[in-house]
Amino acid sequence: MAVTGLAAILLVIALLLVVVSAVQPLARKIELSETVLLAVVGIIIGSLADFALRSSYASALSGIAETLLDFPINSEAFLLIFLPALVFQGALAIDVRRLAHETATVLLLAVVAVALSTALIGFALMPFAHMPLVVCLLLGSIVATTDPSAVAGIFRDIGAATRLTRLVEGEALLNDAAAISIFSILLPSVTLHRAIHPGDALISFVVSFAGALVVGVICGRLTLAMMSAIGSSAAEITLTVALPYVVYIISDEFLGVSGVVATAAAGLTVSVYGPSTVRPQTWLFLNQLWQQLVFWAGSLVFVLASMLVPHLLVGMTRWDWVLILIASAAGLVARAAVVFGLLPLLALTRLSPPVPTPFKITMVWGGLRGAITLALALAVTENEHVATPIAHFIGIIATGFVLITLLVNGTTLRSLVLFLKLDQLSPIDEAMRHQVLGIGLGNVRDRARTLGHDLGFDAEATRPVLDQLERRAEEEQDANEFDRALSDTQRVNLALITIASQERSLLLDLFYMQGLSRRVMETLLRSAEAAIDGARLEGRLGYVRALRRRLSPSLRFRAAQWVHNHLRIDKPLMLCMAERFEMLMVAHFVSISLTRFMRERLEPTLGSRIGDIVAEVLSRQRKLLDEALATLRLHYHGYAEALENRIFRQITLRVEGEEYDTLLAESLISDELNRELLKDLERRRHRLNKRLSFDLRSGIEERIKTATVFKGLSGAELHDLATTTSLRFVAPQEVICRKGRRMRYVYFISAGLAEAHIAGADVQFGAGDLIGAQEAMEKWHCSGTVRAVQFGHLMVIKASRFRRLVEDYPVVLRNIQANLRQRENGERPISLLPRQKMPAEEQSGVAARALLSTDPKRLAFTPSDNETETE
Repeated sequence: MAVTGLAAILLVIALLLVVVSAVQPLARKIELSETVLLAVVGIIIGSLADFALRSSYASALSGIAETLLDFPINSEAFLLIFLPALVFQGALAIDVRRLAHETATVLLLAVVAVALSTALIGFALMPFAHMPLVVCLLLGSIVATTDPSAVAGIFRDIGAATRLTRLVEGEALLNDAAAISIFSILLPSVTLHRAIHPGDALISFVVSFAGALVVGVICGRLTLAMMSAIGSSAAEITLTVALPYVVYIISDEFLGVSGVVATAAAGLTVSVYGPSTVRPQTWLFLNQLWQQLVFWAGSLVFVLASMLVPHLLVGMTRWDWVLILIASAAGLVARAAVVFGLLPLLALTRLSPPVPTPFKITMVWGGLRGAITLALALAVTENEHVATPIAHFIGIIATGFVLITLLVNGTTLRSLVLFLKLDQLSPIDEAMRHQVLGIGLGNVRDRARTLGHDLGFDAEATRPVLDQLERRAEEEQDANEFDRALSDTQRVNLALITIASQERSLLLDLFYMQGLSRRVMETLLRSAEAAIDGARLEGRLGYVRALRRRLSPSLRFRAAQWVHNHLRIDKPLMLCMAERFEMLMVAHFVSISLTRFMRERLEPTLGSRIGDIVAEVLSRQRKLLDEALATLRLHYHGYAEALENRIFRQITLRVEGEEYDTLLAESLISDELNRELLKDLERRRHRLNKRLSFDLRSGIEERIKTATVFKGLSGAELHDLATTTSLRFVAPQEVICRKGRRMRYVYFISAGLAEAHIAGADVQFGAGDLIGAQEAMEKWHCSGTVRAVQFGHLMVIKASRFRRLVEDYPVVLRNIQANLRQRENGERPISLLPRQKMPAEEQSGVAARALLSTDPKRLAFTPSDNETETE
């Protein structure tokens, strides 16, 4: 009895999944690309199905064979079902911040290379194919798109350089879009005989790309916002499954922009912000799910597309083989021209890092074509408006092109990578390998010896194992050239990269705790990743700059402060202050953990001298955090205590949950009891999710009452002054007032340190001092630019209000003059916080500025990064 209809379709898909499952281990065993083997299997299945349909001996399989040959999926279904998932997962798996440094290279390979390949293949075929130029260009656009799956799979299997894999995967995100865009421009010209205007085509191409980027980013951010609001793991993952199809179809069908680019942009957006939006366990499962979905989609699309190869090659002649070879050679030449001709120009102009020659050779030879090329060729052969000779020409040449790249390039790429030694570790990694193994094997030996003794193993049974560990440790120590292979600068950079990576891991671990602000965690994670990139590209200077940007007020914070000062609306600044408080406190806890990690793990590997240098960098970071927190705690002590208490409660609840998991694993409690304990734990954790109330004006009146400059004012006047005073929080090197500007405000330093260069002398201002008092009273312009030296808390009084205060209460002027006399006589030292004497070595402001650089003699500080002024 023949199987037909829906049952046949489902059976075919199930059998193909069985075949795919068998292909993966077979490809690994025979050391052949999985994609190449899938293509071969697909061709064999298509040929066998054709034989079964024609043979009378296999009539029972005729239904399945007919379903295989006439599978109910066309070119549009290929693109709609498989392409969004493949593109989205490719973007999701990419390290976006590391890829950002290769943006110029990726765009060159994805856009310029596709356009050049289209043109070169089209012009190369035209004299021999006896087809119009537009038809040859259409074929060029079809075969211009590369398939990264085979190449990336080979690179991962043999351990090729990660940068090479990153470049190939980055190129794959956009080259499909470029090829499909060019294909969409050329196809109407063939079917409708419409003339192509290059200018209009170029504008359409750019608008399609740019519009798709905007759509993808917006949809990605909206999805992340929904995921943040929902809070359900299953619902969050479901949203990511829906996202690529929603973005792709809306962009392609409704907005007229590139669906592939929009899907890639959405995937990159989720990749960047997902770890700080989704809980770590959910993020891990989400990535695993997408890897599984793409394994199915990628495997099925290759098998199904390859099954069409025998059908597409029907009627092939010897001359077609000549045309296939011409097209293949032209494609190889075009790719080589871009890689060897244009990539060096990017390096010369410093638009991207240089690409080594072995990488270039591999990228040229690794331009394999795959399922997307076959799907586009199928779209032409299925189009009823395309003439039969044209459809026959494109179907055969495109299919033959795919076979050449898969069966020739794909089968030899592994050998090429091994020949060029791209599978070998870099000198730095090789030196690290010997260093780490030399230390690590010694620790393993000691722990194994202790464990064997505790478990009662016989000494004769354990001795050979321990001796082998001892020999391996000695071999690694003998081969260790760590001290000679890495300079001090390289070791410091390596240590800072490791420290920043460890910080990112600690933050993700903390994110497991519910109740911590997602925005705060997102800020800290972005900062840690920026520190990794900064240390990798610029060493200590890049690492310190990233940390300085973290502690500087954000644009959102400055906007909230402007609203507070000018519109008297406090809520935005209250929210920003609460988040900043939490960010500084979490960063402070992480900083303590990093110092311990550096001493216990990094210093034994990199040496005590490097450990001391890194410890100095970490101590400066810690000092900055302490100063920033001290400034806030001074005014919001109650909030600081409540926030610290809540964070500690969250940590305690997590430890309690881990203890219950341990008890369950050791069978000391039942499943039912564990569920009950966890429910109670969740109830207590839920109570901690409520945001703490933050009173922005807390302590203002108390600060004003205790300030010597306002001594003698009545209680009513002090209260009125407190209600009309606004606040300003400044970071080191931020401009408070600029020379020559009209003095609109008087700044009372509640905490912090500032300095100015006035009349050829440096003037310092500390806690309790007024900035701009004389200028405000005399209606002068600012006599010198005043900058913050430390994190500071300023109370801002309008100049007109201050003049009225002095007129009504002359005692204020006497207090100001008395303070100046005390300063001149040395009776009133500059202080960072009220009633706190400042060390003499910091009064010049040099020590505070040194906190923001690793070496004041070598690292130039750029004040302009944070120069802002409240007008």
